[in-house]
Amino acid sequence: MLSAIIFITLLISCGCTSVAPSPSIPASPVPVQTVSPPVSSSALSGAFSLKVDSLVPGSVLPDTNSCEGASESPAVSWDGIPAGTKSLVLILEDPDAPSGTFTHWIVYNIPPETGSIPAGQTARKVLENGAQQGDSSAGSRGYYPPCPPVGTTHRYIFRLYAVDMDITQPTADRDSIDWALQGHTIANTAFATTFTR
Repeated sequence: MLSAIIFITLLISCGCTSVAPSPSIPASPVPVQTVSPPVSSSALSGAFSLKVDSLVPGSVLPDTNSCEGASESPAVSWDGIPAGTKSLVLILEDPDAPSGTFTHWIVYNIPPETGSIPAGQTARKVLENGAQQGDSSAGSRGYYPPCPPVGTTHRYIFRLYAVDMDITQPTADRDSIDWALQGHTIANTAFATTFTR
């Protein structure tokens, strides 16, 4: 009897009665959840776009908008304003100017709902729709007409920015407008034209 008890005790201590481990089961892959980015209401409202007079992109600016004619600012209009836009900024620049990009026109704090800026704006600080005009690279306020060197063709790019605030500078040049746009631009669009003398 005593020997039987000793034998059973030895079996238990050796682990001979333990259950054999079951074969390992490969872990099932964790499903990857793909989250689509939220669609902003601006994406649903149509493309943010800019139009200059009745021109098509790539058109030649009429003489009337240049130093060869009346030096008159063209009419501009826009569509598809993004949600959250508090104001617009319009910049006309010549990236082909001999001394580097030349800014011909800055209009800021444009009320988005106005939809357009009529042609022939004067050099006044505040326009009829409440927008403000900044200084060109020539140092003058308002529209500075394109006037490339004779025999050359330059590009004139109209850029429109949708901004999430009003810009508080009482007077604005290109540097101060570029600074104000940092971190506050919701969207931007451009319209390219050319002019040759």
